[in-house]
Amino acid sequence: MGSSSVKRKTKSSRANKTNEEPQAQTKEQIKAELKRRGLKTSGNKTELQQRLENSFSSSMSGVSRRTKSDPQVNGSTKNKVAMHREELKKERAKLVLWRRPFLTLYYATLEMTHFLRSSLKKMMQHRVLMTMVLLLTAAIAFLFNVQGPHQKVIEPFLKQMWWCTYWVGLGVLSSVGLGTGLHTFLLYLGPHIASVTLAAYECHSLDFPAPPYPDEIVCPDHPSASWEATTSVWSAVLAIMAKVRLEAFMWGAGTALGELPPYFMARAARLSGGTDEDEDDDDELRDFEELQRKQQNHEEMTIVERTKLGVEKLVEKVGFFGILACASIPNPLFDLAGITCGHFLVPFWTFFGATLIGKAVIKMHIQKLFVIIAFNEPLVEAAVTMLARVPYIGPKVQEPFKEFLARQKSKLHRKVGAKTSSDGQSGSLLASLFEKLVILMVFYFVISIVNSLAQAYHKRIHKQENANKVATD
Repeated sequence: MGSSSVKRKTKSSRANKTNEEPQAQTKEQIKAELKRRGLKTSGNKTELQQRLENSFSSSMSGVSRRTKSDPQVNGSTKNKVAMHREELKKERAKLVLWRRPFLTLYYATLEMTHFLRSSLKKMMQHRVLMTMVLLLTAAIAFLFNVQGPHQKVIEPFLKQMWWCTYWVGLGVLSSVGLGTGLHTFLLYLGPHIASVTLAAYECHSLDFPAPPYPDEIVCPDHPSASWEATTSVWSAVLAIMAKVRLEAFMWGAGTALGELPPYFMARAARLSGGTDEDEDDDDELRDFEELQRKQQNHEEMTIVERTKLGVEKLVEKVGFFGILACASIPNPLFDLAGITCGHFLVPFWTFFGATLIGKAVIKMHIQKLFVIIAFNEPLVEAAVTMLARVPYIGPKVQEPFKEFLARQKSKLHRKVGAKTSSDGQSGSLLASLFEKLVILMVFYFVISIVNSLAQAYHKRIHKQENANKVATD
């Protein structure tokens, strides 16, 4: 009797220590508790407290998870849970604008309202910081609007800042959304680099008058001596690369920022003890866990799954240089690299530093080089000439291209502020097709955002319903 009472006292004291608020414990006590739970013990006290709190929250839902792995649980119950989860997934997949337009718009509006409210609530939790930001913003706005000699310095700075912000935003749009991003390189940065390349060969200069550059490109009155000194194709390519370096780097930095959501999503799921069994897990995390299970049977894996597994192994084993290698090439599977880094708790600066260097420096130089070489004047003229050799449609396609190039060259040689003879008229067939392509891709991007918001709201309300059922039980 005495020994059993001692054991019960020991267990109750350990439970009291476990349930004690992490804020009331010392750093060493938190480390000891984390070590006992088999969790990572590195980091400052705030990180350790957060990790322990996440462990507490995951242990609260441990009853349902233990039920899934308990051999005494009725098999029919497991089947019912799996069937219910599959039904919800199918129902969520139907929440798209072309199947349920009104319900999708309604759910998307509610999810956006919830996001704005939660963001405002988080901002109010940091009132001192928000007050300082508002005061700084007001001071900058006052400085910009007051006339004086300082405007000569502020106006160019403001214009350059908006130019950089524009390209960073396009870069974020290109990579954010786990594959549903707007392909802004093909629509904006690629055509911009091509325009600068064609203008450089036509004007024999890169010293375009500013303004209107970069909004419009107009040839200077005289060719520049630096361009005339270029004696090879590679020297011209390097000069053009230097001309578009800023916007290309900013766009690449934006794509690196857009890769952070998968990383933070997987990291939060790992720290909270989430598993792929949970209904509210994201599809990408479930795919990642499914890939982990398929490693045992390579013969059952598809080519795409083997490629994904190769990316995961490269990132996991090589670390910084593995992430750098994946980010330095056009890689549609890089979302998996971000999820892998988050799942294995790769430090933030290791992941983001390698991603930034790979995408904004190495990958952007490769893409710039490809576009500049593809659009140099001799190659473009040769390609237009060869179009006539294509049977049946060749001459018909060649004429719109010739018309488009002729109009672009005439615009380059106009005076600053002057209008060309083609201004105000309907654009060429090629320009019209490109504008329609841009509109269609932007329209698709907006639709994908609305669908994602509606499905996120559906997922969230069912997660809340399940939490309420667990609480009542």
